[in-house]
Amino acid sequence: MTELCAEYGISRKTGYKYLQRYQEEGPDALRDRSRAPHRHPNQTPWEIEAAVLRVRKAHPTWGSKKILAVLERERVIDEVPARSTVDAILARAGVVRPRKRRNRLLPRSGPPTVEAVEPNDAWSIDFKGWFRVGDGTRCDPLTVNDMATRTSLELRAMVAPKLEDVQYRLKELFWQRGLPGAMLSDNGPPFASRGIGGLSRLSVWLLRLGVQPIFIQPGHPEQNGRHERFHETMKEETTSPPRASIRAQQGAFNRFRVEYNDERPHEALGMRTPGELYTPSTRQMMLVPPEHEYDETFEVRRVRRDGSMKWDGGWVFIGEALAGELIGVEEVDDGHRHVHLGPMRVGVLHERSRTVMPLPVDEE
Repeated sequence: MTELCAEYGISRKTGYKYLQRYQEEGPDALRDRSRAPHRHPNQTPWEIEAAVLRVRKAHPTWGSKKILAVLERERVIDEVPARSTVDAILARAGVVRPRKRRNRLLPRSGPPTVEAVEPNDAWSIDFKGWFRVGDGTRCDPLTVNDMATRTSLELRAMVAPKLEDVQYRLKELFWQRGLPGAMLSDNGPPFASRGIGGLSRLSVWLLRLGVQPIFIQPGHPEQNGRHERFHETMKEETTSPPRASIRAQQGAFNRFRVEYNDERPHEALGMRTPGELYTPSTRQMMLVPPEHEYDETFEVRRVRRDGSMKWDGGWVFIGEALAGELIGVEEVDDGHRHVHLGPMRVGVLHERSRTVMPLPVDEE
């Protein structure tokens, strides 16, 4: 044994160890073995791993923060692990993919001024890009969210983004939830138009109800970033793949809204759910919206059906979206007047040319 160990450059102790392995287990026992300990003192208990993976299986798009919030809320395990431990468990299970790094070099444009501190201060409304369900029907998801609490107020599978359908859905929502102070949207129809003040028939109706329409800048969806992020989550969990029919797609939307509002913790809300914070508005929907009122400094005109108003013995075109509305004209200087629709200044009347022009950018 001494001569063999010297020939192979090992100690006698090692030689006897390999001999004993061979006698007990045969030739396979001589293969290299891992030097890792059979049990690590810092190894995560199986109960914790099982709890983490159970929550992840129920919510495949959730990350470690939301999983931890659920574990803390449910108290199904004695000790809640650190976030890094949850990340490691998910990585070992192969259920997460590393996210691509976003390019932050390009400057972002400033968002429109929207005060959304309390529930119903402002809502956001948008259409998620359309797609076709399994039977070939077009689906345009209409989404309405409360900006302060992130609550999903409406998620409706619609077959086209028509004004009448959107107005009907908003009426139903206003009867159920009350009126918000403002409504943030992009510049696309039916929310906005290329007419005076960017107003559409829908936004004119909102103004009559006392809801201020606010539009993001064209080509800048990031100015409504909260809503865009909601769309990403909704798409992951309800449209990949699309359901077999519009009815089935609406069922998926309904289930997602319940989970999003009442189960899914939100980091910006201190890991609380939107449903914990949202309360309906105290401003009630009116059966007949009141006319706009102006003080004695305004000259009041009624817009005709063709979108024009009478002025100084002639007619001035205002916009078809304002047909039937009372507008206020306020003198600014000789030959120029501001045109208001309720609380919103929408344009400048040039008396000599009898035209209404958009406001300068710094006055919008």
